[in-house]
Amino acid sequence: MGALRRKLTRAGLSGLLVTHLPDLRYLCGFTGSSAALAVTRWKARLFTDGRYTAQAGEEVRAAAVETVSASPSLAAVQWLAAQPGAAAVGFDPARTAVAELARWKAALPSRLRRGLLAPLPAPLVEPLRSVKDEDELAAMIEAALMGSKLFDHILGFLRPGLREIDIAAELEHQARLLGAEGMSFDTIVASGSRSALPHGRATTARLPRRGFLTLDFGIIHRGYCSDMTRTVYLGKPRPGQRRAYQAVLEAQQAAVAAVRSGVRSGDVDEAARSILRREGFAEAFSHSTGHGLGLEIHEPPRIGAGQSTRLLPGMVVTIEPGIYLPGQFGVRIEDMVAVTRNGAQVLTPAPKALIEI
Repeated sequence: MGALRRKLTRAGLSGLLVTHLPDLRYLCGFTGSSAALAVTRWKARLFTDGRYTAQAGEEVRAAAVETVSASPSLAAVQWLAAQPGAAAVGFDPARTAVAELARWKAALPSRLRRGLLAPLPAPLVEPLRSVKDEDELAAMIEAALMGSKLFDHILGFLRPGLREIDIAAELEHQARLLGAEGMSFDTIVASGSRSALPHGRATTARLPRRGFLTLDFGIIHRGYCSDMTRTVYLGKPRPGQRRAYQAVLEAQQAAVAAVRSGVRSGDVDEAARSILRREGFAEAFSHSTGHGLGLEIHEPPRIGAGQSTRLLPGMVVTIEPGIYLPGQFGVRIEDMVAVTRNGAQVLTPAPKALIEI
């Protein structure tokens, strides 16, 4: 909380209203679904409803807890307005509905409605979350290793004729058996021509006797997300398919090698993109090379073309270039990578050489 308070002081704010639940968890430990956190330069108070009184008492640190019968965010706004020296209270406009802002203002004394609530030009909590401490990194390493174990398991489960949803169900069932709190996102299982869909969620389509199969999945462990993708081949690949896979593998390895403290995220993207451009697949790579992750599956920084964010030790990003040829096939390979002071650490050790089943 100290780092956030220093940001408040530099921004000239008397307080901050936090309503985004992952930010709440990061700042004070609360994991429920209804709450708001009010932070000033000297105090912090979490507002929640009666369903979470006991839970908040067990989880919340660095903040007092108050149970309210009305809207937690409304109560937080009113509490902030009543604090001595209340002048400018920041809120994240990207996380605030227009109707909710109107309700907050209506609940304030008339003298404060015009100037108290100040939209933040940039988030204050999100940049803090992007750099993980030792405990956060440990949780993410454990989550990544669990994901790799799931991949090892599913290799022995795969066979032509299985439905994509059967594979997703097996992955998710085994994740629970390993102790996962849940999946990070809807599991992607895309086979045959459907592998050309970057977000091809599992359907009733059956695995072909010959073709690529893309598996993109992640689990939640101690609140933190994992994310990995492997593409395998059912049968024996044709030369053009093998060439495409090798191009993605080289691009992915080049981008991983480019990850280090101080490098621009756009330069990491270019390391992957330049390989695919050289191999004639530039137009087939339709998304960014990666993204940050942590308490959410998508967090800053974005590893994309032209991005200027410099990587810092403690950041965890995905590296996931791909090739997508509609109506034919697709290939994607993804690792979680932690930025270290001396380079990078790959957290997902599952094999990346082409596996033929």
